[in-house]
Amino acid sequence: MPDMTNTILITGSLAFDYLMTYPEAFAEHIIPEKLKTLSLTFDVTSLHKNFGGNAGNIAYTLALLKTKTEILTSVGKEDFQNYNDHLAKYGIGTQYVKRIASEHTASAFGITDKNSAQLWAFYPGALKKNILFSLEELSFGQDYSYLVIGPQVADSIGKLTEEAIMLHIPYLYTPGQEITYLPSDQLKAGIRGADVVLVNDYELAMITKKTGWKRSDIVNQTKVFIVTLGSLGSEIETHDGVIKIGAVKPRALIDPTGAGDSYVAGFIAGFAQKQSLKQSGQMGALAATFTIEEQGTQSHTFSSDEFIKRYEATFSDTLTL
Repeated sequence: MPDMTNTILITGSLAFDYLMTYPEAFAEHIIPEKLKTLSLTFDVTSLHKNFGGNAGNIAYTLALLKTKTEILTSVGKEDFQNYNDHLAKYGIGTQYVKRIASEHTASAFGITDKNSAQLWAFYPGALKKNILFSLEELSFGQDYSYLVIGPQVADSIGKLTEEAIMLHIPYLYTPGQEITYLPSDQLKAGIRGADVVLVNDYELAMITKKTGWKRSDIVNQTKVFIVTLGSLGSEIETHDGVIKIGAVKPRALIDPTGAGDSYVAGFIAGFAQKQSLKQSGQMGALAATFTIEEQGTQSHTFSSDEFIKRYEATFSDTLTL
């Protein structure tokens, strides 16, 4: 297991989330034989603008778990100050957050139905400039000891992954929705080079379709492979077998947005402290549940004591943070 005593660098997106709620089910209004000419409007019942983006979401939950982070990404020059103040409040490093003139900070527009199914539109804005970053300029092994590669413009994922492999930087690979846009060879390379690959079950289906690999092929290409399964929990698979992690029952199911990012944060926080894979996965599961109990991806909060108490009550296991 890598030594992760220093700051974790997260490269992905910082974005404004516009989150909407649809009180019915999308599926009830979709005519399968008319998908090619799909034309629908969903009358939503709520709209919330929140701080979001996978890098921000992961860093926020890591900050609650007392793990130091730095974000590497691009944002708009004129519209980011409030978000920057929010990150600074939680001690999240932004020295590598580049502000781009004449660009907007990325924005995501999501609708969630009564079954927690979601539809998203994403405007990358300044995020397109992440292709200009280079990991060669950073001091891994000294100032930074681990890398999280999250969803951003596909070209940037490809470049950063290639550099991480070349520089022997350990990284967790969670390409998310960008699986759709990543060329198959870049997706395969990202998986092969990763210490940890983390996806949800739908993203796994996209990977197998794009690469032609079976799940067993993916497991054989990386050290740790994690699939999150929503209310069914998650599975952590290595060459030694599968560890099943149960979901943590929420006190209230308010908003599933950002649960996957919080799982990443909880897992990496445990992994960084050299917890077992099972404990790290259980930390991810609990962090995800804290998120879905609040509206928005960076609205949840907990102290170390609260997290430990709920963890130990849920899993009948001791935890030290």
